Amino acid sequence: MSGTIGLQELWAGVEESAGLIDVTCSPERMWPVLTAYEDAIAEAVIAFRVATNARHEGEFDVRFTVPWYIDPYLRAREHNLVTETGHPVESLLADIREQCPVDLYGVDAGVVGGFRKIWVYFPADAHQSLAGLAGLESMPPSLAANLGFFTERGIEGRVDLIAIDYHSRTINLYFTQLPEALRRPEAVLAMHRDIGLPEPSEQMLRFCERTFGFYATLTWDSPGIKRIAFSVKTQDPLSLPARLGPKIEQFVKSVPYGVDDPKMVYAAMTSSGEEYYKLQSYFRFQSRSRLDQMPSADHAA
Repeated sequence: MSGTIGLQELWAGVEESAGLIDVTCSPERMWPVLTAYEDAIAEAVIAFRVATNARHEGEFDVRFTVPWYIDPYLRAREHNLVTETGHPVESLLADIREQCPVDLYGVDAGVVGGFRKIWVYFPADAHQSLAGLAGLESMPPSLAANLGFFTERGIEGRVDLIAIDYHSRTINLYFTQLPEALRRPEAVLAMHRDIGLPEPSEQMLRFCERTFGFYATLTWDSPGIKRIAFSVKTQDPLSLPARLGPKIEQFVKSVPYGVDDPKMVYAAMTSSGEEYYKLQSYFRFQSRSRLDQMPSADHAA
């Protein structure tokens, strides 16, 4: 899909796509998000995401980019999408904007849960260091506590983007240029063991061999790394060694948008041992977007 997009056109696409996995949209939760960022959505890259784990059952996420010159958190406050409580998560974006160069932003909302996340994309030639980020006043202390985990693996200075989740009060740190050595089964197993997560299945280990990057989830409430997830870019998600489940498989086969665009699949493990996958497809993709810079698993298959 190309050209500018109006909110009614996007909403129709959201309802149709969410219906493929039996999710009913809640206009009172999603429409305020769309109207708050209407000027950005007109030209944005727009993605839909579905997940297999129990926590995301019954939800359908909509994600879109926001230009660097718009403060997405200020916009969320102005439109009453967030209620401030004095938690450090509410100051983190301002701290990042003050200290780091920003290429663009993204906003994530669920058709049931409403506004959830803001993404901060650093310029492609200006990866950020974890040591520098750990020094931000509102950053979770768990980042400084786990610097060794990343430094030992040679990726301490390779942060490409950060996601701030205002609902769960967590952050995701993304590394999109993962060294080949860290994709190997023994390295993936070691990463899970080092942070106290259950070992992935053989299927997930084969999935991770095709990854281009991963992200780590941190929180203000725990000293450890809460979760790590691995990312794969592909034209054919059903060809991957992944348990996508019948609903997502049906979505992949039936979604009418972005059929010829690349898809993103994420694999992760919860602390309880639940292995799950997320699928991201595109309502509107742009060939000049940063996703085009990521290597595809199809070329290595």
